[in-house]
Amino acid sequence: MISKASGLCFAVFLLSATLFATHFPTVAAAALDGNSPALCANMEVQECVPDSGCKRVAAKEANLPRFIRIDFAGKEITRTRPDGQGLTSPIKRSEVVDGKLILQGAEDGSPEQRDGIGWSLSIDQTTGEMVLTGSGHEVGFVIFGACEPL
Repeated sequence: MISKASGLCFAVFLLSATLFATHFPTVAAAALDGNSPALCANMEVQECVPDSGCKRVAAKEANLPRFIRIDFAGKEITRTRPDGQGLTSPIKRSEVVDGKLILQGAEDGSPEQRDGIGWSLSIDQTTGEMVLTGSGHEVGFVIFGACEPL
């Protein structure tokens, strides 16, 4: 049985969390304007291949970084893979469309493999929610996450 004090503490926590959650996107949105750097967290990864369809995988399982840092001024994205490899990708195109920052690019990957990809990243300026897609030779990724200004 939950005591009245525990129930009151939980109610205060829940109210505080609700107020924070409803206020935070408004605060974050002010800086998600494509000028200040941002940090994005990958929350869900879908890996898609021909004939097998798509399946949810852990970012680590696909050797994808858990976090990515966006430098809008320097026009690049940096991240570190779970295997420790640091990567930098140039942002080739950026545009604001319907309240979303859209970033796009392409990269070769390893010279010894056919692992080059094209990618597109969409960040909602109001909520910070993001969708990152990457497509290469017989593989595609859809990554859902969230970004906040640094």
